[in-house]
Amino acid sequence: MLKNNILIQYFPELAKLPALRNELAELCVLQTAPSGTVFLEEGAYIKMIPLLVSGLVKVYKEDENGHEILLYYIQSGESCIMSLTACVNNNTSKVKAVIVETSEVLLLPSDNVVSLGKRYPQWNEFVYNLYNAKFEELLEFVKLLTFSKKDQLLLDYLKKEAAIKSTRELKITHQKIANELGSSREVISRLLKKLENEKVLKLGSGVITLL
Repeated sequence: MLKNNILIQYFPELAKLPALRNELAELCVLQTAPSGTVFLEEGAYIKMIPLLVSGLVKVYKEDENGHEILLYYIQSGESCIMSLTACVNNNTSKVKAVIVETSEVLLLPSDNVVSLGKRYPQWNEFVYNLYNAKFEELLEFVKLLTFSKKDQLLLDYLKKEAAIKSTRELKITHQKIANELGSSREVISRLLKKLENEKVLKLGSGVITLL
């Protein structure tokens, strides 16, 4: 009953068909994962598909030197489209997913993904809508990386972090920002100081406050 209610509240697209909702409730395992949990390893086969109930997950791509760059976020009511795609094609994961806020997740065994798609158009609709949303998010990020000035890229990143976390005070290090934007800590520190001088934000010890 609990998992049915969760699906109704957080995944209305999947819950509107009782048969699909009941099957997902039976198949899924409800789990709480702490911040810092590496949910998905690049190069590994997918065993579970996450349906995120609450919390926040960040999805990264790693280069040949081990540097990571942020691709997109997984928020409440969403799943990882790269995981779903890997399952359908029986491939290993091309990305890494890390839980950044303690999260509640419904875990769907990956063996069921193809079967659900064959029997329930509503499942395919959920996957397609998710794909479109994350593709647009990724395109927007690529556009920022390619065409924006670095200070504007940094500010847009901070604004998005603040909006997702519903706060103006971000507890984050300069090095963490540099890692996620594919830059260096020195560059990020200079840009943050520039934005502070422009009265856009205020720097504190381990805290950045958007003004």
